[in-house]
Amino acid sequence: MLIALSGLPGVGKTTLARALAARTGGVHLRIDTIEQALVRDGLPAADLHGRGYAVARAHAGDLLAGGFSDLADAVDPIAATHTASHAAGVACRDVEVVCGDRHEHRRRVEARVADIAGHVLPAWRDVEVREFEPWLAAPRVVVDTAQLAGDAAVEHVVAALGLDAYALA
Repeated sequence: MLIALSGLPGVGKTTLARALAARTGGVHLRIDTIEQALVRDGLPAADLHGRGYAVARAHAGDLLAGGFSDLADAVDPIAATHTASHAAGVACRDVEVVCGDRHEHRRRVEARVADIAGHVLPAWRDVEVREFEPWLAAPRVVVDTAQLAGDAAVEHVVAALGLDAYALA
């Protein structure tokens, strides 16, 4: 299974993806990590234009074909994400992560510290003006991390997707 987590920066996607991967045995694929590796290798950040997403899709496809389950962690829900799961003949489930409390969201964004060498985190103003279009064509699970945090958020996703502790391993 491919679980595609999307949402604005600072809502808790990476925290949730890491916890879900630990809970289910899935592999966490983080777009920020991939894109920062491309930048460190000499690609100007301005020239990324979705290349991190393309690398993640290819890597997810290999992992899925090998029998692994993936948790993709990205800001934008892109329909092409489903391509990797369809090619491998597995389901893709979409999880939209939101922070329904604007003040808490801002606090998180402003308090974050980059955990990837060289990664420049967006400022609150960048998050405010960023265009984000949630999945509309596919059913999705929505997790509000202002209401559900930590284990409660993980268990919400596990229950909503019908997973158990060994379903993805």
